[in-house]
This record gives sequence, C-alpha cells and structure tokens, in this order.
Amino acid sequence: MNERILIVDDEPKIIKLARDYLEKSGYEVLSSGNGREALTIFRQENPAMVVLDLNLPGIDGLDVCRIIRKESNVPIIMLTARAEETDQLIGLELGADDYITKPFSPRALVARIRAVLRRAGGDLTQSHMLTVGDLEIDKRGYTVSRNGEGISLSRTEFNLLLLFAESPGQAFTRAQLLNHLHGFAYDGFDRSIDAHIKNLRRKLEPNPAEPRYVLTVYGIGYKFAEQ
Repeated sequence: MNERILIVDDEPKIIKLARDYLEKSGYEVLSSGNGREALTIFRQENPAMVVLDLNLPGIDGLDVCRIIRKESNVPIIMLTARAEETDQLIGLELGADDYITKPFSPRALVARIRAVLRRAGGDLTQSHMLTVGDLEIDKRGYTVSRNGEGISLSRTEFNLLLLFAESPGQAFTRAQLLNHLHGFAYDGFDRSIDAHIKNLRRKLEPNPAEPRYVLTVYGIGYKFAEQ
C-alpha cells in the first residue's frame, strides 16, 4: 500500500500542485482546506505524514500541530508563507519535524517528504535497546521511557536523542546536528536546533533549567552527559 500524505492548505492550487507531484512519485494524497476537517481526516485515515500550512481558517496550523502532537508522533512538515525565523521556530517548538517556506518547488517538497519519511522509518537495528542512566530507548519501536514511564517524542526529537545517547560526551555543533537531521543540502538555520533541544529538555529533564542529559557546550553546541 502506498504511503498516505495528508496535505492541509486553504489554497486549492497548492493542494493540486502537491497532489500531482506526490501521486506521480507513488504516494497516496489526502487533502483538506481547514484545520477542523484536517483533524477529522487525520484521525480516520492515519496518514504517514502531515504537510501543514501555518495559516488556516478556523483552527490555524499551529493549533492543528499542537493537537496532532498530543495524539501522535507522525512526522509533520510545516508550510509557511513567511520566511521569518520566528514562525518556523514556533512550529518546531510545537513538535513539527521540518518546515518549508512558500513559494516552494514541488520537487523540493517531494524530496523533503522523502527525507523525513526515510528518517522516520530509520535504519535501526531490530530488537536493540539502549539504556543510558534511567532512560530506556527502543530503537526499533521509536519509544523512550524513564523508570518504566513512557516519554512522547516527535521523530526529530527521537533522532536527536538517539544521536546524543549513542555518543555520550561528544560535543556536536548546530551545523552537525542539522546535517544529521536533514542532510548537507538542508537550507535551515541554527536556531531551529535550539527549538528541538528546548523541546527535548522539556520532555526528558526533571528540571529543564538544570539539564542532566542534554548539556550546552558554550561556543560549540550540545552534548549528552556521560552517565
């Protein structure tokens, strides 16, 4: 069965353009022009990814992202007509995995979707558990728990945590972390990593203001504490 992508945008031309290119690339496309309907479709159809416009009538894209992230760790790519970092950071802090700004090339959108889905599927060794401190990381199931209690992470947050946990004590620059998440051709900005780190700390750390796991290396980036 082809992977289903839910496109949420109130501009029919954008939905048609995205649908044409995605279907030619072998994806099944679901679509919606407003947030409330998008949530209904999401819950009924269980898509492999959501491509979500920031500006929607009724329930806006940020609220839709927030609601979806409470229910699922499905990958989310945010669409925004504005290029300001603030808009992108808000989406990332709400749990979006990636973003693309309008106007965009449909080929670039397809490439971005493939990359995010590839990361979500992962190349992880089966039946492999990683334990660091009081955290248990299931590489196969993309789950994390602390003392038996589950911690809900987005796929991007999980991929960051796994990179850190597999290399405790190693400092990573923001550029290295961006490359790990998106590849060398990614045109993102360093502060997007800070947004993901903020989310990760909020979920992992007993006290995010005094992190035990993901530590700042001033002038360089971040590292995972040696347990």
